[in-house]
Amino acid sequence: MSKPIKLKTSDGIEISGDFWPAGTQNAPAGILLHMMPATKESWKDFARKLNQEGFQCLAIDLRGHGESENGPDGFREFTEEEHQQSIKDAETATEFFVSKGVPMEKIFLAGASIGANLCLQFQSMHPEIRASILLSPGLNYKGIETEAMVKKLKDNQSLFLIAGGGNDEYSTETVNKLYNLAQSLNKELKIFENAGHGTSIFYEEPSLIDEVINWLKKIYF
Repeated sequence: MSKPIKLKTSDGIEISGDFWPAGTQNAPAGILLHMMPATKESWKDFARKLNQEGFQCLAIDLRGHGESENGPDGFREFTEEEHQQSIKDAETATEFFVSKGVPMEKIFLAGASIGANLCLQFQSMHPEIRASILLSPGLNYKGIETEAMVKKLKDNQSLFLIAGGGNDEYSTETVNKLYNLAQSLNKELKIFENAGHGTSIFYEEPSLIDEVINWLKKIYF
């Protein structure tokens, strides 16, 4: 079962999250960043299964969304610069686990759409982050540009790229390009025919949840 938590970012924004604890405090930990418009609840099925497999995780409402400050609709009025400040939300989620004794090397990120771009940005800034799962990233969402970020990844930073295929041409183009640019020794690419966008892919392709979690288990267990 998840527990509701509140966090404060470095720029003073209150962020709401659902925390799924594991049996041990320093178990591998995932940070889950939703697409727009969506909320932390969009990760519920993935988070539950992840937790059952021994991971702890934290799904947050990005600023301007859901139960976080300026939510649920404040993001609709954000400038690009304000959207870009959401990277501080990811930083705060990471600090939550670090404060519990989880080393950065045992933290991974999963994101959908703009959340995927934020995950890649964070991973590119922190070489200790060993893995990211990116559902429907874009080359440029709200000024968060991924091409330069993926080139910064070290070869020991793993990447799982996912797109919905024909009904999401932009993300499909993006994952192909990012996959080819990434120097990661462990990188996966999964493109479906018509599976939608972001976390909706999990509902169209339910076996994907197990596939992603098995990939994570090989890295962290």
